[in-house]
Amino acid sequence: MAARIFQRSRNAMQSGKARADEWVLQFESRRPHSPDPLTGWSGGADTQSQVTIAFPTLEAAQAYADKYKIACHLVPPTEPKLKLQSYADNFR
Repeated sequence: MAARIFQRSRNAMQSGKARADEWVLQFESRRPHSPDPLTGWSGGADTQSQVTIAFPTLEAAQAYADKYKIACHLVPPTEPKLKLQSYADNFR
């Protein structure tokens, strides 16, 4: 059972930063997804890939993975890039 640990990104549709500091442990799928013949939606029989667990800190997520012997890899968080420009730059 493999998993990945990552930090949630900020919701692009809102300006708030709720739950952006949480760390998530998400299990990876063991089998590839196959398309459903009737609807064409991608899916599979592996329900373990639907499990996500949120933690307040990275250390708590890693301690949980160590306690239950879950092989996991860390996805480093991305730093937000600020694009500073003035209003006059819209007309150049």
